[in-house]
Amino acid sequence: MSERLLRLAARIRSECEDLNRVVERAQEGWRRAKSSTDDLYLDSVALNLHSFYAGLERMFELIATIVDRGMPTGAHWHQLLLEQMASEVYGIRPAVISTATGQLLDEYRGFRHIVRNVYTFRFDPAKIEKLVEDAPAAFGQARAELLAFASFVEQQADV
Repeated sequence: MSERLLRLAARIRSECEDLNRVVERAQEGWRRAKSSTDDLYLDSVALNLHSFYAGLERMFELIATIVDRGMPTGAHWHQLLLEQMASEVYGIRPAVISTATGQLLDEYRGFRHIVRNVYTFRFDPAKIEKLVEDAPAAFGQARAELLAFASFVEQQADV
């Protein structure tokens, strides 16, 4: 199990580096969208915001599978997974993210659903702008908490 935990910690660290780039790309796309009449930049921003949450969710799925040994099921499993990550699993692990971070990330979870189910020409630019503006802070919080969790996992692997 310790090798799996070390691989998980390394994956969390690697994904956080990639997500930093995704957030930067969303911001750059938004700058271009605001200075252009080409609304295709908005599509790029939406895709990067989608990727931001999808990357976080991949890490949450790994944690649920490897550490918790159980993924939520059902129609609302995405929301339940986020709630699972914001909760301590007594005797197994602390909360991966805080409740406050979970609430911030829930906005991105909801938007990811919109990207998957709505035509791009129907995106709400005001909603996208808010998500882009909030992304650095949301990612900063999530990143700090995920890296702290990676350190916890590494300590558990050494036990």
